[in-house]
Amino acid sequence: MATIAFIGLGNMGGPMAINLVKAGHDVCVFDLSPEAVASVVEQGGRKADTAMASVNNAEFIVSMLPAGKHVEGVYLGADGSAGLIEHIGEGSLVIDSSTIDAATSQKVASQLAVKGIEFIDAPVSGGVGGAKAGTLSFMVGGSDNCFERAKPILECMGKNIFHAGDHGAGQIAKVCNNMLLSVLMVGTSEALQLGVDNGLDPKVLSDIMSKSSGSNWTLDVYNPCPNVMENVPSSNNYEGGFMVDLMAKDLGLAMDTAVTSRSSTPMGALARSLYAMHSTAGNGAKDFSSIYNLFKKS
Repeated sequence: MATIAFIGLGNMGGPMAINLVKAGHDVCVFDLSPEAVASVVEQGGRKADTAMASVNNAEFIVSMLPAGKHVEGVYLGADGSAGLIEHIGEGSLVIDSSTIDAATSQKVASQLAVKGIEFIDAPVSGGVGGAKAGTLSFMVGGSDNCFERAKPILECMGKNIFHAGDHGAGQIAKVCNNMLLSVLMVGTSEALQLGVDNGLDPKVLSDIMSKSSGSNWTLDVYNPCPNVMENVPSSNNYEGGFMVDLMAKDLGLAMDTAVTSRSSTPMGALARSLYAMHSTAGNGAKDFSSIYNLFKKS
């Protein structure tokens, strides 16, 4: 059993923390939402009133935060307040599962290292369903030793654990994956709508493409057309799942990464523009598969 602090109990972080509790670990949680904290405490977690209190005697600190500025602020401090760097014990391992820019991950890692605190960036793929089921994919950036040390903890929350490289590599892998995911979702949505506009049954068309060269995850597992599949957001008014605003954020990170490396990403850039447009039309809190509605005739 490990002593773990978990900071950030949103749609992803909450189920991840619960899976650590179910695996038998001593998990102390902190979040600004009392309801989110209570949901983990009900499963056997411990409550901390502050982030600083949560890391007392913790061997591992797992964080799932919205953006790079939050990760930097929590660990290194912001606006004159001290960060957790002053409270985490030497030799502890920070596992940051937030999806942020690689540069911030590298900065946090280097400054924590000065204090003898180890760090990996470990963003995830698999959505809320994967977080609840404990089947997430982790993309890890950090040293070989830290990866091996973190692996038993990550395996309580995920099924596929990948070591992408040094600090920041996990973040690069994540934005590459999500850029491809967004492009596939847009392409699948417009293809399905083209078929519907020409009189095809979307269930039949989905089956045809799933067994043909158009097969892909967004079509086969997460179909964006309502009532083609059960238990996916498109059949629940696009509620739950991975929000449009989060996809737009990740695509922004992908574009920033492309600018830094002078990479050509025309499909990613178009997907980012489409998701930004979809968000500004009032769909930011819907699941990202709701991009399907962008192609429907009014």
